Amino acid sequence: MLTIILIYLGLGVAVGILAGLLGVGGGLIIVPMVVFTLTWQGVPSQHLMHLALGTSLASIIFTSVSSFWAHHKRGAVHWEVVRRIVLGILTGTFLGACLAARMSTNVLKGVFVVFLFYMGFQMLTNKKPKPTRGLPGRLGMFGVGNGIGAVSALVGIGGGSLSVPFMVWCNVTVHEAIGTSAAIGFPIAVAGTVGYIVNGLGAADLPAYCLGYVYLPALAGIVAASVFTAPLGVRLAHSLPVGKLKRIFALLLFIMGTKMLIGLF
Repeated sequence: MLTIILIYLGLGVAVGILAGLLGVGGGLIIVPMVVFTLTWQGVPSQHLMHLALGTSLASIIFTSVSSFWAHHKRGAVHWEVVRRIVLGILTGTFLGACLAARMSTNVLKGVFVVFLFYMGFQMLTNKKPKPTRGLPGRLGMFGVGNGIGAVSALVGIGGGSLSVPFMVWCNVTVHEAIGTSAAIGFPIAVAGTVGYIVNGLGAADLPAYCLGYVYLPALAGIVAASVFTAPLGVRLAHSLPVGKLKRIFALLLFIMGTKMLIGLF
């Protein structure tokens, strides 16, 4: 059990830094690592992805608060964007979690692998937006929020992998997009966690210490470390070259995606 706790604490350190550094909740790291660890623990395969996704979103509730507050103190959160997108985020994420609960582990793994490769390629490209492009209106932001929320629930992320590129595409500065994305991650995480808890309460053969599809030992270990390392990631985000960091992160996504793809066969 001590080894398992140490694994989740180490994962929390990495998650917190990534949350502050790139404006992501860390789900791209949490999900595959929780899947690998739960497999090692002997958890039934039919619940692996559901538990990884639910636990990932639950942990992002805590990392997003630590991250967006540190960004807010630096004036890097665009609160008007958060206000306009939050309703779509809440509805899309909850419905996405309900849909994911009815999908098999292998289907969810396939969706996640595709998403990992897509995000890896996106981070390697550096397309510049048109200088005249701005954020869409109220209805457009509601639609974008639904889309970001639904995908986030299906792959267990805080939405930063989608919301940061979207805001940069709309000519929001990179540092402000990262800070705002961290704030958007909070309603995504809350709605997604509620969805995974509600849909997992009646599931059979779950391991001990589960609340629906949230595995509490993993949640505790990840949160205990990540809330302290997220501010470090924020400091790095304001001092290191983001382009080089994105390329390193893209390589990590390709490695994890390949490993999970091999595990499907």
